[in-house]
Amino acid sequence: MSDIKKTGKGVTPADTRRIKTLCLIRHAKSSWKYPGLADADRPLSTRGRREATLMGRVLSERGFAPDRWFSSPALRALRTAEAVAGAVGWSVSRIALEQRLYERSSEEMLAFLQTMDDHAAWVACVGHNPELTDLAYRLASKNIANVPTCGVVEIRFAMERWQALGDSEPISVSFDFPKNHL
Repeated sequence: MSDIKKTGKGVTPADTRRIKTLCLIRHAKSSWKYPGLADADRPLSTRGRREATLMGRVLSERGFAPDRWFSSPALRALRTAEAVAGAVGWSVSRIALEQRLYERSSEEMLAFLQTMDDHAAWVACVGHNPELTDLAYRLASKNIANVPTCGVVEIRFAMERWQALGDSEPISVSFDFPKNHL
């Protein structure tokens, strides 16, 4: 991932226990092969499966290990989460389905994230556009205009409580997507 923003604020070793990391992953490319399917039932395309596995390997190499992992219940998001999980060695059973990541506003997604257990230092969410990009744009201090399919935005904050999410300035933002690796 390339860093697109870092503040001038240094992070001391004592601060590391107060660092919260949010990883937002947009679902991979979905298939439109079956136009009669409900939106929530659309699967991944062949390209989507390939790119989700690719980004999973990229994340694995970078030590991707969230404390909590959530996915929209829409099939394309869940299959993205499963492909990434397989590449990073996670059990799919550890991914929690979260309705508030599907067909909800970025404000509702933020409200959900603000309820996280403060013992979780790293939270990952697989969701959808335009809400995912809207949330990334807001939390990353407006540096992200579009999260493409299977794009990954990782934002770190020096905060003790998830409740402060939305009010805290990021200490670092990383943004990556499949085309960076093809």
